Amino acid sequence: MPRSERSPLLLAGLLAAAGTAHFAVPRQFDAIVPRSLPGAPRTWTYVSGAAELALAAGIALPRTRKTAALAAAAFFVGVFPANVKMAVDWADRPAPQKAAALGRLPLQLPLVLWARSIAKNGDSAA
Repeated sequence: MPRSERSPLLLAGLLAAAGTAHFAVPRQFDAIVPRSLPGAPRTWTYVSGAAELALAAGIALPRTRKTAALAAAAFFVGVFPANVKMAVDWADRPAPQKAAALGRLPLQLPLVLWARSIAKNGDSAA
């Protein structure tokens, strides 16, 4: 399978794994939900997990790939505040954990660009 055909499936797999993790180990995601959001953190954990699963399905299907990839790009921008919260909250943790939390911040940009690239190429992928 050419790289261009694998790209959307890899992003779909990443989103599916992350979405599944929201349901399998929700506590770790609850902790990074910004306090400014209304309602219980667990609700946001489940909603974001369900959104990731829906985005994964949409990107995996050529017919809905472009729309789902654009939505995924917006989703990656939307969850950035949670990653910032995690980096702030983990400032006092051991160096490897702090580095992982800080490392998540610049990774959002490649995710956004990856999703946009898939959307731009529509059915044929990135």
